[in-house]
Amino acid sequence: MSPTIRKEGPYRFYFHSNEETRMHVHVACADGKAKFWLEPFIVLANFQGMKRHQLKRIEEIIEEQEEEFKDAWNRHFTQNR
Repeated sequence: MSPTIRKEGPYRFYFHSNEETRMHVHVACADGKAKFWLEPFIVLANFQGMKRHQLKRIEEIIEEQEEEFKDAWNRHFTQNR
């Protein structure tokens, strides 16, 4: 299960339900995908196919919506464990 947390422009932000416990978010678009750690800092973990300007914009969105992503993570993983 990969619930969508947010859609913004061409980007879909989501979690994988059966993944590691360190807080992170995945993002996908037509060009590729990426994974960002949310703790202890927002950091790009890995990516495939995206360009630097896309990754920068995605990081800005995550920074702007950090609390929303963390709250969604806590709700989702509290309910599904």
